[in-house]
Amino acid sequence: MPKLDKVGSHIGMASMKESRQKTSFRFLNHPHIRHLPIIFLLLISGWKGTTALSVNDAAPKYISAVGDPGMRRDALRVAIESWNQCNEVGEEAPSMGSPRAADCFDIYKASPKTNDSRCSLCKLLPYILVHRVTEDDNRLGLGDPFPGGHLAEAGLDVNHYAVLKELYLGAKCQVEDTPSPWHFWMVMLKSGNMDTFAAKCPRNGHRVGPLGPDASFPCFGKGCMNQPLMYHDYTTLQGPNLTTLKGRFYGSWDLDSNSGSSSISSNSSYSSSFYEVTWKKELGKGSWVFHHVLRTSTKYPWLMLYLRSDVTSGFSGGYHYPTRGMSKIIPQSPNFKVRFTLNVIRGGGPNSQFYLMDMGSCWKNNGLPCDGDVTSDVTRYSEMIINPNTTAWCHPDNLNVCPPYHMFPNGTRVHRNETSKFPYGAYHLYCSPGNADHLEAPYSLCDPYSNPQPQEIVQILPHPVWGEYGYPTRQGQGWVGDPRTWELDVGRLSQSLYFYQDSGTPPARRQWMSIDLGTEIFKDPDQVAEWTVSDFDILVQQK
Repeated sequence: MPKLDKVGSHIGMASMKESRQKTSFRFLNHPHIRHLPIIFLLLISGWKGTTALSVNDAAPKYISAVGDPGMRRDALRVAIESWNQCNEVGEEAPSMGSPRAADCFDIYKASPKTNDSRCSLCKLLPYILVHRVTEDDNRLGLGDPFPGGHLAEAGLDVNHYAVLKELYLGAKCQVEDTPSPWHFWMVMLKSGNMDTFAAKCPRNGHRVGPLGPDASFPCFGKGCMNQPLMYHDYTTLQGPNLTTLKGRFYGSWDLDSNSGSSSISSNSSYSSSFYEVTWKKELGKGSWVFHHVLRTSTKYPWLMLYLRSDVTSGFSGGYHYPTRGMSKIIPQSPNFKVRFTLNVIRGGGPNSQFYLMDMGSCWKNNGLPCDGDVTSDVTRYSEMIINPNTTAWCHPDNLNVCPPYHMFPNGTRVHRNETSKFPYGAYHLYCSPGNADHLEAPYSLCDPYSNPQPQEIVQILPHPVWGEYGYPTRQGQGWVGDPRTWELDVGRLSQSLYFYQDSGTPPARRQWMSIDLGTEIFKDPDQVAEWTVSDFDILVQQK
């Protein structure tokens, strides 16, 4: 038998010390969970090795904050999660398990033993993909014990079960690194449907009863907040030379599509909702390319699809449970940049809020970090929308959706009342957290239901005031027909934005636990968005 040598364990500027045989399942504190099951796919490849990534040669003071700089690591780690309107699970889709899944694999090379130059198996099957997450793992649902765990875990409610499942998948995918281990890129799905009679979503973190009819939220009736069907094609080697790595997640929110995965299609004539994320890469060459498709339907007109780099521990943006992710260093304003290549193929219609950059963080109104108290924690979002159909709602006659001031790169602050100086066209909207005590009138409060806690949102548009940060300065830049590689000074821009804080309190540390891009198609059925993302990286200043 040939011996197996792990390949691709050194990438970029970091040395990855990965565990081959065991994964510590620390979050359940079961020390006997040391050998988690893996499945082996034996595949031919013509791979010659990995390419080294030099992170930002032009500015060596920056280092990558992510475990997979520039998405160049052949041994991919990717996961998927799905949320309902208030960022919970609520209920599992039939036969799908808890809406968390992962595709994580390592690559091994078969080489001859000493003094054995023949090794026919080495020639036939020179490379082996070792998948760390099985289909049984991905189908775990409420009531199922985690392998090696206790039955007690199966008795959790559906929301907390999903939390433990994400941590379990993270343990199986974990890569040891400096300064901390990391887990996977995260594909995030969300539906905006809300049953206002079901009392499933809190209001600014407080539980409330049924609301009665509310046209603000789409819902076709009981069950409208369901999780989607979730199917998975494991990564394999494909192509004429078997040198192309490719896999995908896909599915639909329309549960009547559940006649099997083959019935779910991205065909434009298909009337049901649809999502698909396909990842593809040539062995040893370039970046992974993540191809996204999202289609809304009459029953599900408000859908979201993002590709995220979340923190590897603690809370991620909009999520009040422990999470797992790709960001081994938490980026903090003003000292980080984000680099990626984006190609928008189809925009998703006039109500597609396509985010060139979406950042999520959390701090209390007194500036302290969030601690899980959903009544006082506040999710903070900053989003750049590049769909040219999205206009500035902020203008001199509508100051309630403008931030109280704008800060220019030189530090000059201009109040929104200064009509000759304030850049109204730079803002789609600003909304205030629902638990703020000292808001400056006029103001508009953010939707109190679409997060498990109060939220504050700053949505900006292409405008000359953002040019110094590398952002688009006019409508149409980076949109359909204009693919670009962006390097955004996200840290400096996010430091300049207004976010509410109680007066007299020390400024919050603006740490961004989630950095992502993608689209939110807002209450518009039968629309299709399609785009690709590659070369994604977060660069932080080296201390």
